[in-house]
Amino acid sequence: MSAPWAAWDHIVKIDPDKTLVEGETFEDVCATGTDALEIGGTTGMTEEKMARVVEATTAYDVPVYIEPSNVGSVVHRDGLDGYFVPIVLNAGDPFWVTGAHKEWARLDSEIDWEATFPEAYIVLNPDSSVATYTEADCNLDVDEVAAYAEVAEQMLGQRIIYIEYSGTFGDPDVVRAAADAVEDAATFYGGGVGDYESAYEMGRHADTVIVGDLVHDEGVEAVEETVAGAKDAKSEPIEGV
Repeated sequence: MSAPWAAWDHIVKIDPDKTLVEGETFEDVCATGTDALEIGGTTGMTEEKMARVVEATTAYDVPVYIEPSNVGSVVHRDGLDGYFVPIVLNAGDPFWVTGAHKEWARLDSEIDWEATFPEAYIVLNPDSSVATYTEADCNLDVDEVAAYAEVAEQMLGQRIIYIEYSGTFGDPDVVRAAADAVEDAATFYGGGVGDYESAYEMGRHADTVIVGDLVHDEGVEAVEETVAGAKDAKSEPIEGV
């Protein structure tokens, strides 16, 4: 059975602790052409906030997944497609490698494991909330990032490698190296994608481009540009390949 994300070029990540642009709705977000929605954030997450966004987005014909940052923000609702669970490979605090996940399994008796998929995060922006929160070692060179990706797939059995530059546009060479280091795992990229060109650039190397702050700060027209860039990147050959 193929992975749900096998044909996804683009994901919108919605932070329940933030608002949409004035006058825009979740229906507008779902109509951007994105392939899926991830609902989650690093700070300020509560079950009430999560439930509000899940209820609003599952009414439309776009896959919706929760990306929980703590067990208290997890909800189970009809129409929800599943859960993407971050495992931060370069976290300084081991709680974000297995500890938080152990607590979820201990406290939540309703987990649907068949719809639960880990994401092997490599966090690379030291100024981001997620880096601070997880005490991530972001001082990694290209070879180290590639090695993390290889270990994630070959030793830990991870099916998603998530290169996270949260809040800033990353190094395409790093993303390409991570993608080249894995055989079958998908490479997700998030961070600083704000227009057609940046989505196209990262879409040439990552399997899936993710935008987050953009939907809250600039709105659906800007998101639509990134959808076009990510999808065009897949339809045009990369030089030398």
